Amino acid sequence: MSEARRVAFVTGASRGLGRAIAARLLEDGLRVACGYHREEAAAREVARAGDGEAIRVDVTSPESVRDAFAGVLAREGRIDTLVCAHGVTRDALFAMAPERDWLEVLDANLTGAMRCARAVARPMIGAGGGAIVLVASVAAIRASPGQAGYAASKGGLLSFTKTLAAELGPRGVRVNAVVPGLIDAGMVKRMDRRRRDERAAHVPLGRLGDAREVAEAVRFLASDAASYVTGHALVVDGGLSL
Repeated sequence: MSEARRVAFVTGASRGLGRAIAARLLEDGLRVACGYHREEAAAREVARAGDGEAIRVDVTSPESVRDAFAGVLAREGRIDTLVCAHGVTRDALFAMAPERDWLEVLDANLTGAMRCARAVARPMIGAGGGAIVLVASVAAIRASPGQAGYAASKGGLLSFTKTLAAELGPRGVRVNAVVPGLIDAGMVKRMDRRRRDERAAHVPLGRLGDAREVAEAVRFLASDAASYVTGHALVVDGGLSL
């Protein structure tokens, strides 16, 4: 299969980092399944920018994940790249947060990524290889008060990345993660501007990151240029975690 006909599935593609990642892969001519949960119109808009299609998938539902990925595999014959860019947060101080918030965040961010990876692992092995990129967060490696569940879910993704890389590497499947810092997209973009500016002042590079900068990192990890890279967490945070 030529580079132009590689197939990618990007979850969370209707907004934020997932949208930027899907758009970047579409620019390279990949066939991209733009996964979304609720924002169909936004996902369709992304997909129309290239050779894409909007696919509804609820990562908290095993049945939804199974059907979404099975549909793409049936139509395209393979999935070469999986990018898990979905994510939810339920910010609150740990002592005040209800247990259901913890469970919801872990189920979506960590278990949801597991469900997606499971859906592509065997097809990728059968095709002779593939690439999985999981979108974690600087919260996984740096204290983030008020985000205990989110930090735990993203830290779990980093551990999952290493173990899955060791298991699937001998079968030709590479597994890596990106670790975005304060990126001017998604949750950060919805912050009060003064709070965003205060947080940006703590970044050594002196600014928030751009979603496309994360998308370029994902593009690299998913490409043949990273053919000898697996089990790695690529930090894209302007030096925040130093």
